Amino acid sequence: MKKRIKRGLIVTRDVIYRETLIDKKEHFFSFIGSFIGIGLIAFVQSKTMLDSDNIFLIGSFGASSVLIYGAIQSPMAQPRNLVGGHFVSALIGVTIHKLMPDIIWLAAPLAVSLSIVMMQITKTLHPPGGATALIAVIGTARVKSLGYLYVLSPVLTGSLILLTVALVFNNLTENRHYPTNRKFTHYVRRMVFRK
Repeated sequence: MKKRIKRGLIVTRDVIYRETLIDKKEHFFSFIGSFIGIGLIAFVQSKTMLDSDNIFLIGSFGASSVLIYGAIQSPMAQPRNLVGGHFVSALIGVTIHKLMPDIIWLAAPLAVSLSIVMMQITKTLHPPGGATALIAVIGTARVKSLGYLYVLSPVLTGSLILLTVALVFNNLTENRHYPTNRKFTHYVRRMVFRK
C-alpha cells in the first residue's frame, strides 16, 4: 500500500512539474487553442440564439479549456473524459432537476455527487462535469426548460467543438501530443496535416 501511495505521489509530482514548465510555445498554443475553442462556441451562440438566451456557452467549458489546452497530458483532459464526463454529468443534472425541481438544497449537491460517482464508474472523470450537472439544476429558467435537450446542446455540441479544436491545436508542434494515446495522436496528425 505504501509503495502504491509513494508511486502515486511521484507520478503526480512529475505531471505537475511537466505541466508547469515555462515554455513560450506551450503558452502560445494553450492561448490560441482555448481562444478559438471558446470563441467558436460563443460565435455559434451569437448566430443561433437571442442575446438573452445565454445558454450555449456554459461556465464549465471554461474549466474544460484549462484542462484540454493547458494540461493536455492530464488523464482528466483526454477526449473520453472531456466528452463523456460532460455528457454523463448533464444527464444526471437534468434527471435530478426533473425529479426535484423545487428542492434546490437537495438537488444541487445530489446532482454533483451523483455525477462524480457516475463519471468514476464510467471512467470519464472530468472535474468540470460537476459544474455541468450543477448548471442543469441551478441554471436559468431557459436552461431548465431545455430538459434533456441540454445534454445534446449545449453540452455535447460544445464539448465536441472544444475537442475538435484541441485535436488540431494540441498537435501543431512535435512537443504537444493530444490525446496521450500515441497511435491516436499519430492518426490525428496524419488526418489534419496529411503527413
